[in-house]
Amino acid sequence: MPTYPAKARHLLEKGKAKVVKRTPFTIQLTYPTGEAKQPITLGVDAGSKHIGMSASTEKAELFACEVELRQDISKNIAERKEHRVVRRSRKTRYRKPRFNNRVHAKKKGSLAPSIENRIEAHMSRIKKVCKILPVTKLVVETAPFDTQLLKNPEIKGVEYQQGEQLGSWNVREYVLYRDNHECQHCHGKSKCEVLEVHHIESRRSGGNAPNNLITLCKDCHQALHQDKIKLKAKRGQSFKDAAFMSIMGNILLERLRQAYPELEIRNTYGYLTKHTRISLGLPKSHCNDAYCIAGNLEAKRSDVVFYQKQTRKHNRQIHKCTILKGGYRKRNQAPYEIHGYRLFDKVLCNGVVCFIFGRRKTGSFDVRKLNGERVSAGISYKKLRLLEKRKTYLIEIRKREDGNSSPS
Repeated sequence: MPTYPAKARHLLEKGKAKVVKRTPFTIQLTYPTGEAKQPITLGVDAGSKHIGMSASTEKAELFACEVELRQDISKNIAERKEHRVVRRSRKTRYRKPRFNNRVHAKKKGSLAPSIENRIEAHMSRIKKVCKILPVTKLVVETAPFDTQLLKNPEIKGVEYQQGEQLGSWNVREYVLYRDNHECQHCHGKSKCEVLEVHHIESRRSGGNAPNNLITLCKDCHQALHQDKIKLKAKRGQSFKDAAFMSIMGNILLERLRQAYPELEIRNTYGYLTKHTRISLGLPKSHCNDAYCIAGNLEAKRSDVVFYQKQTRKHNRQIHKCTILKGGYRKRNQAPYEIHGYRLFDKVLCNGVVCFIFGRRKTGSFDVRKLNGERVSAGISYKKLRLLEKRKTYLIEIRKREDGNSSPS
C-alpha cells in the first residue's frame, strides 16, 4: 500500500524494506506483517489505441496510468511478407511456402496478430498493477459497436439484412454503379473507356471497404501511381477501432476471469462512464474515464499519471532494402549496445529524465521525452546517466492535465 516518502526512506535505511521497482517506485517489506487488506478497485478503460487505468479505495486514488499501444503490427507483418517473397526469388537456397503449416491456419478461434497483441497488452498492464497493489475488484469498460447503426442512425428491422451492396455481384461492381461508371477525377475528359477501381488508402491499412474505393479511368489510375496527379477524394469513415472493441470485449473478460478467479470481475459500458464523468465535471481523458469506471467517486485524485508507451522489442531486418553503389545492402541496425547504452534506455540528461531514441557508433545519442519533445539531438554518452534499462513499456511520470486533486 502507498506510504510517505520519509517512511519509505527510513525503512530502506534500517533494512526493513528493499526496492523492487523504480517506476513506479515500489518497495517490499522484509519482515512478516498482518494479512489485513483494504478493498481496492481497479478500473480499466479498454481501447484499441490507449488504455486508461485507475486503482482507488474509498478515500484515495492510489495509481493512475495511461498506456499508448502499438499501431504498427499489420505494417510489420506486411513488410515481413515482402522480404520473404523477395528472398525466395533471389539465387539462394529455395524455401517452399508452407501455407498449411502456419499455426493460425490450424488453431480454431485464433485472432489476428494485431488484435492478439492489444489483448495481451491489456492483460500485461492489469497484471503489473495487481503485482504492486492488492486489488480486490476489477471493473472493465467493454463496448460492442453496431457499425450499421453508426453508418445509418435510422436503420431498423429488416434493413440490417439489406446492406449497401444489395443486388451487386461484388464490391467492384457496386463501386462502379455508385460512381455512375465515370472516372471521379477527370469525369470523362480523358476519353478513356477502361474503368478501374482504386484504393484511396492502401489495401493493407484501409481494406476493401466500399468507402475506401473509388472509380478511375486507366489513364488517371496510371498517372496517379506515377505521382503525376493528386487525388482530392478522401476515404469515408473507418470503423477499425469499433470492430476491434466488438471483438475484444468478451475475450478480454473471459481471459481475466481465468487468470484471476479470486477477484470480483465485472464489465460496464461507455454511456455509464460518460454520464458519471459529466456529472463530476471532469474533462475527457482515459485516466478520468478509468477513475469513473472504478466507482470510488469520493476518492482524492492522484497528482501524477504514469504514461506508458509500448515499443517494439526487436527489429530482425538485417539489411535495408535499398541497394547502394557497389551492389551491396547497408546493414539496418546500429550496434546493439554502445558504451553501455541501448535504444529506449531511460537516462538523465542535464537534469531531465528522457529516453534514447537514436544512437551512433561515435557515442552520440538523440534523447527525447515520450511526447516527442527533443532534449538533445546529439549528446555524448559521457554526459548521460543510466536510470533504467529499456523495457517493452517505457514509463514517464506526468502531472495530471486538469490539475484537480479531487472531483469538483
